[in-house]
Amino acid sequence: MSEGTYQQLWVSTHQTLQKLLFQEQQLLPESGPDRDQGSFFYKLSSFFLHYLKMMRQLDTIYDQLVHPQKRLLVRRLLEGVTGRILELKEELVKVNLSEYHCLDNVLQDLKLTPADLEVPIPKYFSLERVKLFQERETMMEFLEKSWPVDYKATVSVVLSQSEAIIMIQRAERARQGRLRAKFMKEIRRDEEQKQQRVRESKWLESHKDRAALIIQKVWRGYLQRKRTKKERLLEMEFIGMLPPSNETDYLMTIKRVQNGEEQRRHHQKEKEIEYQQALHDIPIRLRDEEGLDMEERMKKQIRQWFIECHDLTGQFPEFPDEEIGGSAAIFSEKTPQQVKKELDLLEEENAKKKGKEKQKEKDNKKETEKKKKKEKEKEGSMKGEEEMMMKMAPSKFVPLLAEGHEEFQSVWGKQKVPKYPNQDIDLEKIREQKRKEVEEEIRVQVDNLMRQELESLRMVVDRDLTKIVKAKGKAKAKTGKGKKGQGKDKDLTPNRSLDSLYEELLEEGLIKKCKNVKLSDYIGDYLYLGSALKLGNREPMPSLFDLKQNVILYGVLRLGSAEVHAMAPHVRSILLAGPAGTGKKMLVNAVCTETGANLFDLSPENLEGKYPGKAGLQMMMHIVFKVARLLQPSVIWIGNAEKTFYKKVPREEKEMDPKRIKKDLAKALRFLHPGDRVMLIGTSDQPQLADIRNLCKTYERILMVPQPDYGTRYLIWNHLIDQYGKSLLSHGDISGLTKISDGYTPGDITLAVQLVMTEKRKIQLIRKPLKPYEFLEILAKLDPVYEEEEASLKDWYFRTPLGRRNLKAAEDQAEAEAIRLAKEKKK
Repeated sequence: MSEGTYQQLWVSTHQTLQKLLFQEQQLLPESGPDRDQGSFFYKLSSFFLHYLKMMRQLDTIYDQLVHPQKRLLVRRLLEGVTGRILELKEELVKVNLSEYHCLDNVLQDLKLTPADLEVPIPKYFSLERVKLFQERETMMEFLEKSWPVDYKATVSVVLSQSEAIIMIQRAERARQGRLRAKFMKEIRRDEEQKQQRVRESKWLESHKDRAALIIQKVWRGYLQRKRTKKERLLEMEFIGMLPPSNETDYLMTIKRVQNGEEQRRHHQKEKEIEYQQALHDIPIRLRDEEGLDMEERMKKQIRQWFIECHDLTGQFPEFPDEEIGGSAAIFSEKTPQQVKKELDLLEEENAKKKGKEKQKEKDNKKETEKKKKKEKEKEGSMKGEEEMMMKMAPSKFVPLLAEGHEEFQSVWGKQKVPKYPNQDIDLEKIREQKRKEVEEEIRVQVDNLMRQELESLRMVVDRDLTKIVKAKGKAKAKTGKGKKGQGKDKDLTPNRSLDSLYEELLEEGLIKKCKNVKLSDYIGDYLYLGSALKLGNREPMPSLFDLKQNVILYGVLRLGSAEVHAMAPHVRSILLAGPAGTGKKMLVNAVCTETGANLFDLSPENLEGKYPGKAGLQMMMHIVFKVARLLQPSVIWIGNAEKTFYKKVPREEKEMDPKRIKKDLAKALRFLHPGDRVMLIGTSDQPQLADIRNLCKTYERILMVPQPDYGTRYLIWNHLIDQYGKSLLSHGDISGLTKISDGYTPGDITLAVQLVMTEKRKIQLIRKPLKPYEFLEILAKLDPVYEEEEASLKDWYFRTPLGRRNLKAAEDQAEAEAIRLAKEKKK
């Protein structure tokens, strides 16, 4: 694709953005609430899908557009759309009272596919942090090599003479046995080949005609099977279900596209270097070429203003402060009298504000108390029509999108889009931007000089006014001293460097290297019949596809962008609760891989015997969260999160003391503010063992990890078997395996495939085809997730805050439906 193609895509994206911004105004609180919950949810989900499509387009544009000045605007729009998606996700959760949403009806109406529902991860998350990620890995490897080797590992095991003789004899017998088995195998093979040759020669002499018929049947069958297979492949290619038959051409085109993308990224870096160099050089040129003229012009204007004010009032004016704008107030084409009146009014307003601050504080306290009372009344009285009225919260990202759209229309939208547009930097626009910055810098210097000149004039002409100026200067100095920082967390390690703290955590095993896993490796299929099940008054279980989407929304998009994290709804912690083997730890590693985040391990098993005592615990939590903030993005992982909030600690785990970080963890999370890209992710197999109240206070978002449904299991089987060779099993065999493996987790299925597909079995695939019963033998030895365990997890989830609200809403809806049916019967 050429540069013009991406610019045309950019233009079409702004056309859809303009429509969405117009439709956004209809859902504002000022335009009135929506009385129907279903229609409001439908509008929100349609907005969600449209913004997802726009995010996908902006990601491709930003990844492949070369012009650096245009890419800055595209980056702002991409971050704005990302933040708007996160805001809409919060609205969907509030309306639907669930973390998982069934949007199949909306997909059908908008004529979209489930692939359009997938949340994209911006490519610049990983591309811009490749160097940082590589430097971190090299530093971790260097530190691990520099540690002293463990003494226990270096000590050689001393054997007695009899034990050494027995070991040597055992190894020698094994060697002789292998040689004997190899020799006997060769003898048997030679005998079998001789017997086969004798049989074939006798059979061919007596049954020549029969052998010819058999050869003809086999050959004709082979030709027919080959012909039908070719016709089937051509049909699949024709309808677009398979790539072209010539795989070499197909692979060459893919490589060509990938090489073009890499060349474009390389070109981006070159243009970005030129742009940064221009940003550095142009201000220097402007200072050299126009700096003296600017300075003289400003001085003339200020001196003229001094003279005019003295002629009018008989006194020299007071020079404007930097807070007001300094001499910029003089350059705004105003008369000296207007400027003096404005300065006098500002002084009077400042004096009045000081007297009114106390009254405002009292009024604010009263207003906050009234608001709290009203909120409590609203929460308690959710009846009748008020319950069905829906409003959308004001957005922080829609104004940013509107500003970006206006900038596009004013700067870039008026230009025509040629097929091969010019990719050079627009130096005039940089000059316009930098000229203002240079003027401001020169203005500050001129203001300092002119203040001294004004004082010298007053010393000569108006000596009495100097006392007033000095008194005001003292008063300002006094007011400035009273401001101090408040509410800051104490630094327990002020004299230690970041490298030493990082090395200490690495030695203690609290920082770990995450596995290189991507979220695309987490396989899951979309739930196609969610809305149909809801119509039948059945709560559908979410799919692994929905879980992956929520992990991207809550974890990856927030940690990947500092601008989005600072303005989006703040989420400090996530809990992944589900059976063992469903891929919870894999998701944690995938979040770290996609965002380039550091992985801190605060699992109870990992903390055993480290940093003992209360002081040691405080120091550990302080170092972990300090390093996590300084090296953000960071993920703090707690495996077996239920152990930190045990109702009753088992006897065998009392020495480990799993609840030791319970209080300090809650305190540390309170100091995480928007902009601190640090997230706590917990994983739990048995959340029923924990105190649900404290657990839900610590973890703001609780995501249930479901069992894989039929579609997900089919994709997992197909993906795992295709790794060892295409079409090793037919579709019927994979479908049978999918049905039989109901109740088993993805971890069990992966383990079964790995145990079957050994190196020896891979060699035998040519002579001995793969059979489904080989996997079933291993699955039969594993324990599936029983219905009782799944039911207990569901019951536990409906005791969480969001689960209780969802259950209550379902009960109210059932009661309303029963009342409606009763009324219809009476009629």
